[in-house]
Amino acid sequence: MKKIIIGATGAIGSSIAKKLVSNGSEVHLVARNQAEVERLASELNSTFSVTDVLDDNFAKKVQDDLGDTPINGLAHCVGSIDLKPLKLSKKEDFIKTFNLNLISATEIIRVMHENLKANNGSIVLFSTVAARKGFTNHSIISSAKAAIEGLTVSLAAEFAPNVRVNCIAPSLTKSKIAEFLLKNEKIAEGIAKLHPLKRIGEGIDFSALASFLLSKDSSWITGQIIGVDGGRSSIA
Repeated sequence: MKKIIIGATGAIGSSIAKKLVSNGSEVHLVARNQAEVERLASELNSTFSVTDVLDDNFAKKVQDDLGDTPINGLAHCVGSIDLKPLKLSKKEDFIKTFNLNLISATEIIRVMHENLKANNGSIVLFSTVAARKGFTNHSIISSAKAAIEGLTVSLAAEFAPNVRVNCIAPSLTKSKIAEFLLKNEKIAEGIAKLHPLKRIGEGIDFSALASFLLSKDSSWITGQIIGVDGGRSSIA
């Protein structure tokens, strides 16, 4: 029995994978950078797939690599940060962001649903604090991640009682995709101060909750959007 981690080499995905393995679970890692995913797979003694979620057949590639392996968990840890005023955005910006964040999630869930259903599995998706709290220049990513939240509650209803679906909504996290924002120390300090807990998130901040939601310990939790955002969504 394995749990699939999509976006396994990112800050959040890798932290979740390590937490799951430390708790005794087996994982199957999915990422596009072969060297990085091979290194992590070696560390965790896990199987892996090298594929890009923007490829048309990525979900089938993961399914073929897994074969008949039973799956009881799926974490879709894919994200992007495309920030610009709406007047400077293009149709292609929205299409790419929706394909990366939303469509890739629907593709892998569609392909793995029967396997998850047979094993009373759990799905964890990732949104953003910006889906519910308005931030300037966030129209592209906010709309895509709001769609993830809509997908969460819809599939939670559709898949019950056999598969649970929940969503974690982070605030800005130290990661490769956030480097362009955080490489300036003053900007990073300013963003940290916007959070009541006065720091930027890290991958490990999400691993315990994701591991819990993917486990039987959360067997009566589904359809939830849970903020892990340093308090920014509610008390900032």
